Amino acid sequence: MLAHAGTADETWSVVMVLAALWTAWVGWSRVCGRGFTRLPRAGAFGLLGVAGVLTVGAAFVPRAILGPGRAAAPRPSSTANVRIAGPADGAMVRGAELTVVLEISGGRVIEGATAVDAGDAGHIHVSIDGTLLSMTYGLEQTIPIGDLTEGPHTIEAEYVAADHGPFAPRVLDTSAFVKAAG
Repeated sequence: MLAHAGTADETWSVVMVLAALWTAWVGWSRVCGRGFTRLPRAGAFGLLGVAGVLTVGAAFVPRAILGPGRAAAPRPSSTANVRIAGPADGAMVRGAELTVVLEISGGRVIEGATAVDAGDAGHIHVSIDGTLLSMTYGLEQTIPIGDLTEGPHTIEAEYVAADHGPFAPRVLDTSAFVKAAG
């Protein structure tokens, strides 16, 4: 929520889920005889029911009361280009690690997240088969691939704004590689 600048309805949903967790903990502690001995057992079961209602309600009530969240602000644009220099498209890869070499033009890689989104400043998200594996602040990254199955895979490098959101239009490059045995 905080990293994604949550809207009011998202904030209330999180509050309701936290209230549900606390209520469930109190009820469960009493049911198991570990605490809250002044609370009648029937009250403990009631609290477990309330926790369930809070959990389900967190998905619907805040939006019904507050309305849908505000539309996201337009994303900044960038003149940058990112390219996967290695591994080469179609490369055969062996081992437990993959060294990804990137090139960027028209932009600069900065460290850390910031609220300032300039089109020439950001960092790079590296994904394999759609799973984000790295948020790199450099142009070379070693990624563990020991758990990948043998066969074809796709790597994607996306140059993103300092707040981790994509530029509009997105700045990305993809490359295919084949993981071989060994």
